[in-house]
Amino acid sequence: MDTASIQFVLFGLIAAALSSIHRSSAWRSVVLMSASIVFLAMVAHHPIVLIPLIGFLLLAYIGLALLQSGMSRLRVWSILAVLLAYIWLKKYSFIPEEVFLHSPYLTLGLSYIFFRVLHLLIEAGEPGQPRIGPGAYLLYTINFTTFVSGPIQRFDEFAADQFAAEPIALGPRVIGLQVERIIRGFFKVNVVALLFRTMQTGALDQLMHPNAPALMRLWAAFQLAMVYPIFLYANFSGYIDIVIALARLMHVQLPENFDRPFSAPSVLIFWNRWHITLSNWLKTYVYNPLLMALMRRIPSLALQPFLGVFCFFVTFFLIGVWHGRTSEFVFFGLLTGGGMSINKLWQIAMARALGRKGYKDLANKSFYAAFGRGLNYAWFSFTLFWFWGGWKQIGDVFRALGAVQWLATWLAVWVCATVGLALWERLRAALLSITNSEGPVLLNRYARVIYATAQCYVSIAVALLLNHAAPDIVYKAF
Repeated sequence: MDTASIQFVLFGLIAAALSSIHRSSAWRSVVLMSASIVFLAMVAHHPIVLIPLIGFLLLAYIGLALLQSGMSRLRVWSILAVLLAYIWLKKYSFIPEEVFLHSPYLTLGLSYIFFRVLHLLIEAGEPGQPRIGPGAYLLYTINFTTFVSGPIQRFDEFAADQFAAEPIALGPRVIGLQVERIIRGFFKVNVVALLFRTMQTGALDQLMHPNAPALMRLWAAFQLAMVYPIFLYANFSGYIDIVIALARLMHVQLPENFDRPFSAPSVLIFWNRWHITLSNWLKTYVYNPLLMALMRRIPSLALQPFLGVFCFFVTFFLIGVWHGRTSEFVFFGLLTGGGMSINKLWQIAMARALGRKGYKDLANKSFYAAFGRGLNYAWFSFTLFWFWGGWKQIGDVFRALGAVQWLATWLAVWVCATVGLALWERLRAALLSITNSEGPVLLNRYARVIYATAQCYVSIAVALLLNHAAPDIVYKAF
């Protein structure tokens, strides 16, 4: 079952309807568990491919049970065992091929389960932490609404909703908003992402065509750089819209994962708005502990900002490594961590040169924010070459043009992103300034019904006319 298909949406709506038959937490838990098991069965096709995933879940739960019984000295060993099992099951390329399992098995959702069980192991047995039984553990780890691509939710947030004696209320307005969000997410994945994926494929073919004129290849390179970030955003955020809405209809409120990331004026702010739950998880469990440990060992006030730079690099390097098991993703991590570090060093240098107030005033200038927004878009697009391509393909792409032509391409991406995003921000602000007694006209319930209806019709028309499956969810691979 495709995870952004009409079949998945209908499956989720049926599960939501069943969960609302009775208000008790036991009934809602039975429905969620049943739906999650059925979902796993539908994506696995054969029970045997689930055995390694079941083993991983069992290993993590044994560690959790030991820690909850008071054996806190085993925390590091439990975390290490889960980490090594994850690396082995994901078949990271630095491990000899001979040690891997060679029969097919399901790795779908493993990366997100990994974050959830690490969270449990890190906090198990701490004061105030609830005791987690096997039923609650399975509901949290294999919840079908967060299984494939997140969002990454903390157990306490999940439990507060799922096991509440009285479920979160669902009224007509809330149901209407969730249906609207499902339609919007479906439109993003099945129309917008499909359009930009088609543009990327066409641009790549044109760039690699041996007889294409130089000007045509230059245009193709520009398209290739411009369109993939939009495709990725529509693809991933559309799926997240669908599952957040389905979970809300099942009386569970998932955390938001996106907050208009391309409006961010710097790469530092961008990563606070893109895949928010991943950034927050790493901030909580990697960045903050690492920074505190370094500050205890190196108690120099002058060096503290640079310790923060180092911690930024390590944290976002790990984001790259988590995304994939090959050297391309290691390089993606180096670029991502390097971009964060350079941005932070720039902030430190500007604050020292202009003073904190002077730099803050500069950062609030619209032209400065606009150029930072465009630079972030260009940098993000550049790093994503190692996200969607292998070394050979990337090498062929960069050899298709000369160094000067590629420099011109990235400058054009920066300028166009700067101008385009600035115009979008102005247009959005102008449209939202048109208000009536209910607030912005474009956000009232009548306008929202019109948008949702139009998006629904366009999605159906594209599906029927093109008879083409939507692009698979990219983050499904992680």
